[in-house]
Amino acid sequence: MKIEALYTYPIKALRAQSLDAATCTKHGFAYERRFMLLEEKLDPSTNAKTYRNMHVAHDPLGTLFFPTLHPPSSPTAKDGSISVLFKPPKNSSTQETTLTIPLEPETASLEEVEITMHQSPTKAYRMPSEYNKWFSSCFGYTVILAYLGSHYRPVLMSTSTSPASAAPNTNQDTTAGASWLSTATSYLPSLSALSPQTPSPAAREITFSDCAPYLIVSSASLEPLSDRLPDGSEADITKFRPNIVVSGAEEPWEEDFWAELAVSQKGSGGSGVGFTAAHNCARCKSLNIDYETGAAGKGGEGRLLAVMQRDRRVDPGMKYSPVFGRYCFLTEEEGEGEKVVRVGDEVVVRRANEERTKFGEYRDLRFCCYGVLLMLELQIGKVLPQVLRRLVKEDEKPVIQYSLIVCQKITLFLFSKNVKPG
Repeated sequence: MKIEALYTYPIKALRAQSLDAATCTKHGFAYERRFMLLEEKLDPSTNAKTYRNMHVAHDPLGTLFFPTLHPPSSPTAKDGSISVLFKPPKNSSTQETTLTIPLEPETASLEEVEITMHQSPTKAYRMPSEYNKWFSSCFGYTVILAYLGSHYRPVLMSTSTSPASAAPNTNQDTTAGASWLSTATSYLPSLSALSPQTPSPAAREITFSDCAPYLIVSSASLEPLSDRLPDGSEADITKFRPNIVVSGAEEPWEEDFWAELAVSQKGSGGSGVGFTAAHNCARCKSLNIDYETGAAGKGGEGRLLAVMQRDRRVDPGMKYSPVFGRYCFLTEEEGEGEKVVRVGDEVVVRRANEERTKFGEYRDLRFCCYGVLLMLELQIGKVLPQVLRRLVKEDEKPVIQYSLIVCQKITLFLFSKNVKPG
């Protein structure tokens, strides 16, 4: 197999930019989805502002915006930018227009806004009015451009199915009348096992991507979908919004079972860049958008989701949604250093699962605690995390680390009982 195409998304919910090569980081391709759009709404009685995350499914006009990434001239330069071309539908009287956005804007004077995607919260910065007015005039309603800056979102879905990170066995017999707290605390390590040198668990984090830094799809699975569409329509791979398109798979849908992939240059003989395929990607009505008109598709253009509903609802964790593609992370063992993938690179399946993964079946210990603390900070009053931060001193690290692990373990217990935090 080989890489057929590479795509990046400088601004979430707008068109993709095609690449010949891309630098991979643990957060996705370089500069991937570090901006997103929000609809601003104003309560007339209180003048309070609220924000709605914008998506292709609900804001299809976003498919008429074409962003182009212009990287910095050097690793230390701050002269990178994103140019965005708005191309109205052909029957529109609106003229094409272009906006240039700094790739790494200064944030010191920018207002912070709170954003939650898929129950994963973060903070971002509201860009200056000149950018917001431009997008608002194109969309026809009040829109703001948000910049992630140095913030990230915790990954709240599972990224590991290893025994060490799977949920504990909840089928063990327990003493009648035992409290949930005593059961939860039975998961905890002893404080004496911790020391200032004990490394804290590495939390996986993402930008404004939905659930993982990378989405990898197989073009071999596109043909059977095109065969089912009426009017001679063909399924468009870009509507699945992938980062990496792989060609050459022996069978359609074999990617459902991919667990680990290795990407390397042909004839290099090296191990290349590794990806761990964690979960399937569920699909929504954004597949039915006509990317030429920025509106709901007609005829075969608007039937792709319905076609997939017939036999692609194969993930019991998302039983009402068809799936296409795999959410992926850089393999942890890849180490430091620049990792680059290119169109034409060879792709090898290192490991395959015997059964399809189930979305949401596992909760990895490494980021449960981080996610809960962020939700406490952003949604319950910003008390506990601030207290913990103020208490952290060099000689108190073991105590604070233990406190964090207590939160982590109790969270894991609640997840095992289907109790959702926040």
